[in-house]
Amino acid sequence: QVQLVESGGGLVQAGASLRLSCAASGRSFSDYVMAWFRQAPGKEREFVAHILRGGFGTYADPVKGRFTISRDNAKNTVYLQMNSLKPEDTAVYYCAARRFLPSIRPDDYATWGQGTQVTVSS
Repeated sequence: QVQLVESGGGLVQAGASLRLSCAASGRSFSDYVMAWFRQAPGKEREFVAHILRGGFGTYADPVKGRFTISRDNAKNTVYLQMNSLKPEDTAVYYCAARRFLPSIRPDDYATWGQGTQVTVSS
């Protein structure tokens, strides 16, 4: 099992950039698919991006071309670079981990961080 701690959220204006980090503790980090989800007030948690151990990323349509997921297996850390932020990106962003197989369903992930707030003002 890994434990996850997110950081890097904040309040920014539309068009700005933020980079979120998720530090994992525990063993065998490279065996995990790492994902980012987000949840806006009154909405369900939604998939943002996931990345396989080799670095291949998959993105939700609303963030394609603006967000980039990456991982550093030596540092047990996954990142989410968010560019050209929009007010509709405002949400709590969660890091999640799942062994081996990728998924875009939140219910398929057993390990979650505590979340970090991202607020984008217009």
